Amino acid sequence: MTTPPKKPLPLEPDSTRDGTRDAVEPALRSDVSHLGGLLGQVLRESGGDDLLRDVERLRELVIDAYESARDASIDDAERLVATFTPERAEQVARAFTCYFHLANLAEEHHRVRVLREREAASGFVPDSIPDAVGKLTEELGREEAMRRLGEMRFHPVLTAHPTEARRRAVATGIRRIGDLLTERDGAMPGTLTGQDVDRRLLEEIDGLWRTSPLRTTRPTPLDEVRTAMGVFDQTLFEVVPRVYRLLDDWLLGEEAGVRDAVAPAFFRLGNWIAADRDGNPYVTAAVTEEAAGIASEHILLGLERVALRVGRSLTLGDADTPPSPELREL
Repeated sequence: MTTPPKKPLPLEPDSTRDGTRDAVEPALRSDVSHLGGLLGQVLRESGGDDLLRDVERLRELVIDAYESARDASIDDAERLVATFTPERAEQVARAFTCYFHLANLAEEHHRVRVLREREAASGFVPDSIPDAVGKLTEELGREEAMRRLGEMRFHPVLTAHPTEARRRAVATGIRRIGDLLTERDGAMPGTLTGQDVDRRLLEEIDGLWRTSPLRTTRPTPLDEVRTAMGVFDQTLFEVVPRVYRLLDDWLLGEEAGVRDAVAPAFFRLGNWIAADRDGNPYVTAAVTEEAAGIASEHILLGLERVALRVGRSLTLGDADTPPSPELREL
């Protein structure tokens, strides 16, 4: 691996929409700069200094054209692009695509980081679920608030988007980079842990760069189901129980986890993928049945993983901690 150069690498956030770096918070700017630097290293190793120079030059011209409204910069950018071979044009387009993936990810990561810091500082997050329940309780009283919570229904519906061309492999890679950003937040700069995170970030960005960003074949309804359930595994399956626990923590206080849960099961998940009847000739009864089987398998496997994790924690001796009669009957 080559050593990242000292100069700014492609697509670092040296300007923003209003033309000032100050508009970007330092932590976010640091993340985008770091990811941009790693991407620059990947571009240099993959396509040489010429590719890096072309990407950087086009970036500078576009920024100047936007900020100063100079026609000369637009003309220069068009002339530069006109010199690209089809292969170079594809490389430059992919470089910018990778950067925008990374920049958007850094922004999402920073938003979560700000919310966590705010909660850690005050123990309270405005517009959160506890905030909403607290206001409801103040207005209606606890008994009426609980009754209304019991009648609440949140019913998101999974649906396929024909315009979504991003491959599952790309989305999965971006998610792994996001996990590494979270790990990097907790690592001390210059430590072995921090260096290991940066090494893995470089590997993931290199993989993102080398992965074809677009599908080459039209996805089938069952492909769309598998993509959606892959997202379900890593988001809804993990997040919904946390939401219920968060609500229980607020409602029960110190008794949360000791008493039976009181948070109502208001979450109901729906799915239109490979199930709706809007005229798609590929969505048949057999396809819908198979889609239900795929979803069922994901849910059952998820529950199995959780049950195994719980089972491994049950190391108590029955002499000191005898199981309940109900548990023995299982």
